[in-house]
Formats: sequence, C-alpha cells, structure tokens
Amino acid sequence: MSVIKDNLAHSGKKKLNLGQLLKPHSKQIVFAILAVIGEGVANLLQPWPLKLILDNVLRSRPMEGRLNDLILANVGSDKLALVKFAAIASLVIAAVSALCSYAEKYLTTSVGQWVMHDLRRMLYSHIQRLSLSFHDQMQSGDLISRVTSDIDAIQSFITSGLLGALVNILTLFGMMGVMFYINWKFTLIALSVAPALFLVVYTYTRRIKKAAREVRKKEGEILSVIQEVFSSIRVVKAFAREDYEQKRLEDESLESIEIALRARSLKAKLSPLVEIIVACGTALVLWFGARMVMDDTLSAGSLVLFIVYLGKMYKPMQELSKMTDAYSKADVGYERIREVLETERDVKDLPGARKAPKLKGKVEFDNVSFHYQPDSPILKEVSFTIEPGQVAAIVGPSGSGKSTIIGLIPRFYDPVSGVIKIDDVNARLYKQQSLRQQISFVLQDTLLFHAPIWTNIAYGRPEATREDILRAAELANAHEFIVEMPQGYDTMVGERGVTLSGGQRQRIAIARAIIRDTPLLIMDEPSAGLDAASEKLVFEALDRLMKGKTSIVIAHRLSTIRAAGVIFVVKDGRIVERGSHDELMQSRGVYAELHDLQFNKESGT
Repeated sequence: MSVIKDNLAHSGKKKLNLGQLLKPHSKQIVFAILAVIGEGVANLLQPWPLKLILDNVLRSRPMEGRLNDLILANVGSDKLALVKFAAIASLVIAAVSALCSYAEKYLTTSVGQWVMHDLRRMLYSHIQRLSLSFHDQMQSGDLISRVTSDIDAIQSFITSGLLGALVNILTLFGMMGVMFYINWKFTLIALSVAPALFLVVYTYTRRIKKAAREVRKKEGEILSVIQEVFSSIRVVKAFAREDYEQKRLEDESLESIEIALRARSLKAKLSPLVEIIVACGTALVLWFGARMVMDDTLSAGSLVLFIVYLGKMYKPMQELSKMTDAYSKADVGYERIREVLETERDVKDLPGARKAPKLKGKVEFDNVSFHYQPDSPILKEVSFTIEPGQVAAIVGPSGSGKSTIIGLIPRFYDPVSGVIKIDDVNARLYKQQSLRQQISFVLQDTLLFHAPIWTNIAYGRPEATREDILRAAELANAHEFIVEMPQGYDTMVGERGVTLSGGQRQRIAIARAIIRDTPLLIMDEPSAGLDAASEKLVFEALDRLMKGKTSIVIAHRLSTIRAAGVIFVVKDGRIVERGSHDELMQSRGVYAELHDLQFNKESGT
C-alpha cells in the first residue's frame, strides 16, 4: 500500500513528480524489471532450437560458435539427442517467457492501480484546498475529467505501456546485437529501413499528441455541460429548455466527434505506414538472404533466425508505434494534472501562522478593499466593528458587496488591502482550518449531501453522539418532521436535499450549525423563500442558535433584522450607514428608502 504522505495542507502548490509516485512501489517495479529481462532473454532464445535443428540435424550447414560447442559438449552430436534437446529447450523457453510475462503484467497492473489511487488522492486533496477564486474560474466538468479520465490514462500507460516499452526495447537491442554477431553485413541490410521507420513514428507521435490534447479538452467541456444541466435540472424544466440543452450538448458532441475523427485518422495512418516499411525490410532480407544461402556464405538456420528475429524485431517497433496513442493520452493527462497541482492557492497559511484559540467573536474590518478583477472593485475601504455576542445585519442593494464581506471573514478570499481582525488579531495570522472550525454557516441556498439525515446534521462535527444530534434537531425545530419520515434519522436525503422542503432543509442546516456550537455565526438570508409557517419555525430555531454568539446576517427582507444590535448599509462597495433600525429610519437615508420601498411593495401600495 502506498506510503505517500499528503502534505498539501501546508503547501500552496504541489509539483507532480512521477518518480515520487513510483518510489513507494520500487520493490514491485524491480521484480517487474527482472521479469521483463527474463521475458526479453526468452524472446532472444526462442528461435535458437529451430536453428539448432536446421544446422546440426538437417545439416544444411553446421552451426558454429561457442553456444554450438557448449551444446555439443553436453548433449553430444547424436541427431536424436539434439532433437530431444531442442524440443525440451523450446518448452522451457516458452514456460520462462509465459511466467515472466505473467509476473510483469501482474506487477505493473498492481503498480498502476496504486499509482492511480495515490495520484487521485493527491489531486483531489489539492483541488479541495485551492482557493474559491480558482473554483470560480474553473468548470466543474473539466476538474472531474482531470480526476477521472486523465488519471485513468496515466494508469493505463503504466499498466500496459511503461514496462511493455522496456520489453520491446530490450528485445529490439538484444536481437540487433545477436544479428550483428552472426553477420554484420546482412544485419545492416536488414536494418536499412529502420531510419525511415523511426522518422515516421516520431513525426506522427507529435501530431497524435497534439490531437489527443484537443480531444481531452473537448471531453472536459462536454462533462461541464452535462454537470451544469444535471445540477440545474429544475431550472431547465421550469423554463421548458430541454430542447435547447439537448441542442447545446449535441453541438458540443459533434465538435468532439470531428476532433476525435481527426485524431483517429492520424492513428489509423501510422499503423499501415509501419507495416509497409516492415514489409520492405522483410523483402530485402529474403532477397539477399536467399542468395547468400545459395552462395554458401550463410546457413539456412541463420537465415531462418534472421527472418524470425526480424519479425520479432519489427513487432516491437510496431508496438512502440502503437503505444504513441497510450503515451499521448497519458502525457496530455500528466500535463493537465500537473497544471492543477502546480496552481498556487490565492489564500494560504502564512509562515508561522498559529492555530486559532477559542474565539470570543469580535470582528473588525479596517479599510478593507477587495476585487475579483483589478478594474472592477467590489469593496472600497470598508471599516466596521462587531462586538462579541452582537447580532449584526448587513443590508443593501444586490451587487453591493454583502456576500463578499461574509466571504472574507472565514478567509475564503483575502483582501487586496486593509486588515480583517478576529479578536483584535489579523485573521491571516491564524491557520485557515482552525479559523473556519469556529465559524458556522446558515446560507440561503442550503446544500445537503446524499446521505442519511443524521450524517448531514453532524457534517461539521462528525464525532457528535446521537444524543447531540437529537438535541440539535430539537433546538432547530427539525426533530418532529424527521421522526415522521420513513427511516427517521436514517432517511437518505436526495442529492442537494431535493427530497426535502425548503423549510426542512433550512432547519437541518440550523441543526448543523447548532451542533458545531461555534462563537461566530454567519447567515445569508436564511429565511428566504419560506412560507409563513416554515419561517416561524426557522426564526424560533435561529433565535436559539444565535444566543450568546456573534451573529452576522445578510438580510434582504428588512423586517427580519429589526432587532439586530447594529445594521450596516452597503452601497457600491462602501459602508454608507450604520446604526440600529430606529436610528437608521430616523436618518431617512438609504436604509429608510429600502425599507419604505419594501414595505410598500409588501403592502401592495
């Protein structure tokens, strides 16, 4: 089992090193290489029993050399004994070849599977720890493709190509050495087509790799379309856009087909070209070899040995040419994975960052500015203070920067300038994980996992006992509807919580926040879209949740935050007003305008 240790939590980026991935499996690789060597030697020896029979038994021309002398010294010159020896040698060579081939394939498959596991683990861990700005820019389908298809391509190459190429190379050079030993002039004739063969393979390899990269990119785009539609299927159905989405996928798929056919055309041309070049080499061997046998300058056994070797030698060349496809896919996958692993986090722990102590909950923004794009500032020199245990509301028009403010507190992003302090300490001096462990969230778009209800409640505190889960559900007004479900707390929740109503999902989210019992609580319009009955239950649960905690609430419905200790009004990226509800209403500023507009709209006047 892999011993690679993942230290991504302490590093902004991770360089992909194939040697590091293979190092934990070095013993298996060494045995696999020994098996490859054994298989190569067996391939070299395979035609020799036939040469022994032709030259020493059929007596076309006596075999010469040390190997012949060694065989005759141990077996004798008796023809029947030589035939018996040749037959047994053929069986032994075949058995050794089969055993080594099995060992090589078994070991490389094992290494390939473990490398796939290690690489997937490393990539998945790194992607999770990259900053939200990276995920904002990347397509989910493309990332899924890198974690699945690209890693599978590398695994396939390790399993079938890495040591397979070594077998072919050893066989190739071993046979060339033996052939030069037997007759170097004839060998040069036989290998005269090799330069053309390697030139064709090299040229097409580069073109195939480029085409494979385009195919993989398009596959990622198709996955992104599918993932986007499936995750938004309710919107698609609500607007009756099935035909449009079908057409969008078909267009992407047709582009994929065109690119794949171009790539396949290149691969299809390579194999016939190699076969033609190989046929030219074989024809040269037959033409010159037969004449040399007739001139008695080469034995029939040596000619047969040459022909067998050439067949075996050209086969590795053909196999190496066919491997260009697997290599190209693996190389493209390697590049795409490395691109992600070498991406630095925008938000990372500073050197010397310490674990956050038990927080009191004071939050302070000191001239904080932020932008996603340099020419589009979102926040401009925002300053405010929220005292421990205080309920603070953030209101303002859409796009004014409210969500950005609450995203900066847990360091989903870091400010471009200014300082965010938690308990009078720069938040960047705390380790991210330790800071976020002391913040709970109840968001407008409640996301639940495809898991039992109790797992969703305990998601932020997996060590919670069943009693803790029940208590949190009761405080969140969720216990009553949970026990009425078919399997109670063991009832599986549909993906993204679609099997529950909005109010039920929100109460489970509140239970999830209650069970964490953190000093800081961030809420983004937790009652949006709820009916009156559900809203009442949610507000009761929220009152219990906020008790004794520093609570920051983004509110679109201003009637829900009248009791807030302080209200910050955000407009165009700045804090333009602050105070209690009564104070802001008296000042007749932006807050009063928003309140009057909303009140008149709700009353129908």
